[in-house]
Amino acid sequence: MAIEIKVPVLGESVVEATIARWIKQKGDAVAADEAIVELETDKVTLEVPSPVAGVIEDIVAAEGAVVGVDALLGLVTEGAVASAKPPQPKPAATPAAPKAAAPAAPAPVAATSHTLSPAVRKLVEENNLNPSAIPATGKDGRLTKADVQDAITKGIGKASAPAASAPAALGPRSSDVREERVPMSRLRRIIAQRLKEAQNTAAMLTTFNEVDMTEVMKLRAAYKDDFEKNHGVRLGFMGFFVRAVINALNEFPAVNAEIYGDEIIYKNFSNIGVAVGTPQGLVVPVIKDAQEMTLAGIEKTVTDFGLRARDGKLGPADMSGGTFTISNGGVYGSLMSTPILNPPQSAILGMHKIQKRPVAIGNNVEIRPMMYLALSYDHRIIDGREAVSFLVRVKDSIEDPRRLLLGV
Repeated sequence: MAIEIKVPVLGESVVEATIARWIKQKGDAVAADEAIVELETDKVTLEVPSPVAGVIEDIVAAEGAVVGVDALLGLVTEGAVASAKPPQPKPAATPAAPKAAAPAAPAPVAATSHTLSPAVRKLVEENNLNPSAIPATGKDGRLTKADVQDAITKGIGKASAPAASAPAALGPRSSDVREERVPMSRLRRIIAQRLKEAQNTAAMLTTFNEVDMTEVMKLRAAYKDDFEKNHGVRLGFMGFFVRAVINALNEFPAVNAEIYGDEIIYKNFSNIGVAVGTPQGLVVPVIKDAQEMTLAGIEKTVTDFGLRARDGKLGPADMSGGTFTISNGGVYGSLMSTPILNPPQSAILGMHKIQKRPVAIGNNVEIRPMMYLALSYDHRIIDGREAVSFLVRVKDSIEDPRRLLLGV
């Protein structure tokens, strides 16, 4: 019996994926739950397992194809056994026949607004595009996300202004035998596009402050051994910052909100994204309902995210639903930066390197372990007073960690 292999649910707001590679080929034997095909989305790379044990009967969607949720990928015959593949004899050489001219590829057709998927419609609206002016390459003349991204790159399809002329083609460049040219991965391309979209869409500003890490470092030094013994996880700094952010979000809810059309959506929960660097690019797994978690629970979740990100084991559910993001460039030695928003979120906190500096304490100058903090925010929804006050609230909680224990 042939069982369909379909694209699984990809996560919140993710409706398309690209087939990165087929791990198994037609005729291969597979076990139940064995990975058979690898998909890439704009958030993660994930493997689709075989629903049953058997043999791959057919591959419907080829590598590189863009597929939607629940699309058919292939078929597996349940209970079948793979047959040995006899070697194919090489055909005798024959004179090459003249090649017939290949038929011309059908021209892309224009899409209309009623055929747009939610992801494509969102991209069209955010960039003020006329979907009918964009060549569509999808099935039945549908506009795909890749079509819209290509239109944005080429500067075509603007709705309310004359179509911008396409950028000049890349001119010739000198080459060097020591250079290596490698195509960008889909994940890297999507990361680049989303970061640019954030800059183009939001009225993004950044405010800075610095925090004295003395008290948190004392607390950590005094209790880190007992903490690890009792909870089975190391006591880091991220847990303190997550707790400090949650306290500040409760006081300044606009920082935890998002703009949706002409509405503001306030979140009565704190799903904190923690940016993690991987060899494939930056990913942001989300600590769900962090406001309900203890310091130990947060540290365990962050540690688990780091391990799974390194091994490529994060799934779509781990990456969705964030309301606020924390990025720690300090682990790489960054002293100061301006982090870019993670849409549709309205703010992101940047942590940086702890560095000893002379600081005025009363009428004296002391050497203290200091960290610069940066809060990038969308000025359309967050006023400067709220942004600055939010960052000061985080600073106060870190400099006096007793506030985190007392919730004040």
